[in-house]
Amino acid sequence: MASALGIFGPIGTQELIILGVVGLVIFGRRLPEVGRSLGRGIVEFKQGLSGVEEKVNDAGKTSASASEGETASAASAEESDDGERTAASGAQASQPTS
Repeated sequence: MASALGIFGPIGTQELIILGVVGLVIFGRRLPEVGRSLGRGIVEFKQGLSGVEEKVNDAGKTSASASEGETASAASAEESDDGERTAASGAQASQPTS
């Protein structure tokens, strides 16, 4: 299939002009309408992309703050565990053994 298309070669200036004229003949009256709809589609696409980027950034911020919160709570839990262990070992040492 590629060899059959290779016969035509690259598209030159004359071919582009001919395609443009044919396009104007076919889409002449509807060309402004087609351009407007194409522009609206591009704008909606960009807005969709920015919405997705905002969601990704918000999710990154939320997970970062959540992981910071987990780290802080884990550190305070370890400190409270250490304090309880110290108090328990001190209580055991002060109790006489029978």
